[in-house]
Amino acid sequence: MKQINTNLVASIFLFFATLFWAGNFIVGKAASINEVPPISLNFYRWSIAFFILLPFTYKELYQKKNYILNNLGIFSILGITAVSIFNSALFYSLQFTQVITGVLMISTVPVMIIFLSAILKIEKTNFFQLFGVALSLTGVLFIITKFNFNILLNLDFNKGDLAALFAMFSWSLYSALLKKKKYELSQISLLQVVIIFGVIYLFPIYLMNIKVGNVINLNIPFFLILFYVVLFPGITSFFFWIKGVALIGANKAGIYLHLMPILATILAMLIYKEQIMFYHYIGAIFIISGIIFSNKKNV
Repeated sequence: MKQINTNLVASIFLFFATLFWAGNFIVGKAASINEVPPISLNFYRWSIAFFILLPFTYKELYQKKNYILNNLGIFSILGITAVSIFNSALFYSLQFTQVITGVLMISTVPVMIIFLSAILKIEKTNFFQLFGVALSLTGVLFIITKFNFNILLNLDFNKGDLAALFAMFSWSLYSALLKKKKYELSQISLLQVVIIFGVIYLFPIYLMNIKVGNVINLNIPFFLILFYVVLFPGITSFFFWIKGVALIGANKAGIYLHLMPILATILAMLIYKEQIMFYHYIGAIFIISGIIFSNKKNV
C-alpha cells in the first residue's frame, strides 16, 4: 500500500510538472499574440525567479563562492544555453510557428543529448543510438520542410521553425554538459547559479532589444503571462520534478517527459484551434522511432 501511495504521489508531482512545462508553449504563443518581446519576457522571467530563489540559496552560494568563481567557464556556458538562449529562442519561434511544431521539436531533445554527449566524449554511444539520432533528425527535417522538398531546395525555411530547432539544440547542449561533471552544489543552488550567469549575459541583449524599440506594454496580459512563466514552468515545475524523481527515481520519472508534447498539442488544439498536419504525423513517427532506437543497447 505504501508503494502504491508513493507512486501515486510521484505521478501527481510529475504530471503537473510536465503540464506546466507544456503550458510554457501555450503562454509563449499568448505572448506573441499580445506582442510581448521574447527577449524582454525571458529577462524578466529569470530575474524574478532569481529573487524568489535567493532566500533558499544565498547561504550555499556564499559558502561555495570560490568554487563558483573557479568554474566561471562552465557556468557561463550553462547560463547562456539554458537561460539566455533557450527560452528567448523558444518565445521568438512561437511568433512564427505553431505550438504543435515547437513541442514536436522538443521531443528530439533526448536524442540530441545522446548525439552531443558522443561528440563531446561525455558518454560512449552505439549503432542503435546513432541510428536513432538520424531518424529523429530526419523527422525534424520533415517538419521544418512541411514535407515539401522545394522548401529544402530553396532553403526557404520558416524562421520560427529554425528558432525552435536552435532552442532545442541549446537545451540539449546544456543537458549534455550537466552530465559531463558532478557539480558541488545542491540542485536548487545549481539552478540559481545558472540563472545568475544566464541573466548577466542576457542583460546587454535586453538593453539592445529596448534600444531598437521592442518595449513591453505594462498591461494585464503581460503581467498574467509573466506570472505564469515565472511561477509555474520556472519554479513550481522544478520543485515538483525534484520531488517526483526523489520518490521513484530518474529513469521512471523521465518517462513523464513524453507527456509534454501530448499535453501541449491538446492544449494548442483546444485554445488556438491548431490542427495536426500530415507532416506533423510523418515527423512524429520518425522522431518516436529515433527515441525507441536510441534507448536500445548493443547486443
